[in-house]
Amino acid sequence: MLPLVLASTSFYRKQLLEKLGLPFIQAAPNIDESPLDQESASTLVERLAREKALALTENHPNSLIIGSDQAATFDGRIIGKPHTKDNAQKQLKGFSGQKITFYTGLALHNTATGETKSLVEPFHVYFRKLSDQHIARYIEKENPLDCAGSFKSEGMGVALFEKLEGRDPNTLIGLPLIALCDLLHDFGISPLD
Repeated sequence: MLPLVLASTSFYRKQLLEKLGLPFIQAAPNIDESPLDQESASTLVERLAREKALALTENHPNSLIIGSDQAATFDGRIIGKPHTKDNAQKQLKGFSGQKITFYTGLALHNTATGETKSLVEPFHVYFRKLSDQHIARYIEKENPLDCAGSFKSEGMGVALFEKLEGRDPNTLIGLPLIALCDLLHDFGISPLD
């Protein structure tokens, strides 16, 4: 099996990939993640996932490189990380009783052959009606300022949700493992082998 490289320094993605039990290393792809004019969230995350995987080609010959990128959308607009408690409060207040959609781009690049496969996995989050007090309490307890959408679904964020829709709940955290297993299978690799 070719060595696996995760083109990310994200703690969350590292934790997810560890679930598959395959040995891997992490490396920072250092790319420009700015969206292009008029670029949809779906197109953006697939492009960035591919660019992240390809950015590590030179330093990791004869490897399989995993690239992933995620964007959340609400009302047709890409939403980012709040960075401040005030922004988190505003985001969650706007999401109350609404649906947001996460798009996670995933790419797997074989540096030995030059072949790259990629896809986009959508995931929908439906929020409960949220009071200002519940929002403030949630932000204080979990401090989700580095998370798109102002919540951590792997933590107390689930208390904010009415329901989730998608093929793989790992997608919401940033690495769709079911889709990754599909791509690895295409390259002849299974975590069960």
